[in-house]
Amino acid sequence: MITADAFIAEADKAGFDFYTGVPCSYLTPLINGVLSAPALTYIGAASEGEAVAIASGAWLAGRRTVVMCQNSGLGNAVNPLTSLNAPFRIPTLLITTWRGEPTRPDEPQHEVMGRITQSLLTLIGLRQEPFPSSAEALGVTLVHAAAHMESTGSSFALVMRQGDVAEAALQPAGHTLPAPGRRADFAAAASGRPSRAAALQRLLEIVPPQAAVIATTGKCGRELFTLADRPQHLYQVGSMGGASGMALGVALNTSRPVIVLDGDGAALMKLGSFATIGAQAPRNLVHVVLDNGVHDSTGGQPTVSASVDFAAVALACGYCYAATCDSLEGFAQAFREGLREGPALIHLRIAPGSMARLGRPTIRPEEVARRFREFLAGPA
Repeated sequence: MITADAFIAEADKAGFDFYTGVPCSYLTPLINGVLSAPALTYIGAASEGEAVAIASGAWLAGRRTVVMCQNSGLGNAVNPLTSLNAPFRIPTLLITTWRGEPTRPDEPQHEVMGRITQSLLTLIGLRQEPFPSSAEALGVTLVHAAAHMESTGSSFALVMRQGDVAEAALQPAGHTLPAPGRRADFAAAASGRPSRAAALQRLLEIVPPQAAVIATTGKCGRELFTLADRPQHLYQVGSMGGASGMALGVALNTSRPVIVLDGDGAALMKLGSFATIGAQAPRNLVHVVLDNGVHDSTGGQPTVSASVDFAAVALACGYCYAATCDSLEGFAQAFREGLREGPALIHLRIAPGSMARLGRPTIRPEEVARRFREFLAGPA
C-alpha cells in the first residue's frame, strides 16, 4: 500500500500534472489527494470517454496527463482510446480499477468486466502493469510508463486493486457559482439556411489567426480541410462526440481562443460535456454546434435535434453566452460576441448535405496532432 501523496510526488517527478476522470471507490484516496494539491489540475468528467478526450486536449497543449476510472466504465473509454488517441498517437496514463476481481467477492455488475479487464486492455493495444502498491515499485513504474508514452505515442495502463492506496480525506475548497449567462437569438434567414461549407467559409474569414480550431469527426473536418488546411486546425477522426472534451482540455491549458466545431449528432452523444465545460468555465472557448438535423456522414438519418434547444442547455450548464441563429450574418455576429464572453455556445441551424466529391484530409492524424501541438506552443 502507498499513500496518495507518495504517488503524486513521484508522478510529478515523471511530469504528470493534469488529471481527469470519473470516480470509483478504489480511486477515492488518489482523487482526493489530487483535488487537495493546489498545484495540480483535476477535471471531473461526465463520462470516461469524455475524460479521455479532455486529456487528449491537455496533451496537445503540452501537459502530461492521467485518466482515472473504474473498470466498469472502461467500456466507455474504448472508443476514444482506439479511435482518437491511437490514430493521433496521443498518450495518456490510464489508471483503471479492478472491480470484480475473480478472487474477491463484489457486486454482480462487476463480474464480467472483472474477468476481462486485463484482456480488454491488451486487445485494444495498451501496455499495462499492476498499479504500484509499494514505495519501491512506484518511481520505477512511473518512469517506465512515461518513457513508453514518450517513445511510442501510446497510452499506458495501470490496474489498481482495492487497498493499493491508503485512505485520504478531501480538503474542502470553496466553489463560486457562475453568474447567469446571456442569450441572443438572431432572425431567420430569408433565403433559407446556409450549407455547412458556407458556414465554415465564413468562419475561416473571421476566426482570429491565433485561435485553435478543433473540428468534429465526419464531414465537418473533411470540408474544413478542403476549404483551407491550416496549422491551427485539428480534424478529429473517430471518437464521435469527443471534440468538445478535447477542446476543453486545450482551452484550460492555453490563453489562445479555442473554437470547437461540433455537430448535432455528436453533441447529443456527449451532452454531458456541456455540463463539464460550464463547470470549468474557460473564458477562451467558443462551442459551435452546426445543426443540420441529420447524421450526414451515414446517409442522412435524422437526429432528434429538432426538439433540442442547445442554447438553453448551454446556459443551464453554466455557459456565459449562448446564441441561436440560422444565417451567416447572425453566425458572424454571435461568433464575435462569443469570443468576448466565453464559454460561449453558438447553435447554427444549417441545411443538410455536403460538398460534392468531398475528399478526406491527406495528412495523417498523428502529423495533424503534432503540427497542432507546435502551433499551440508557438507565439500567440
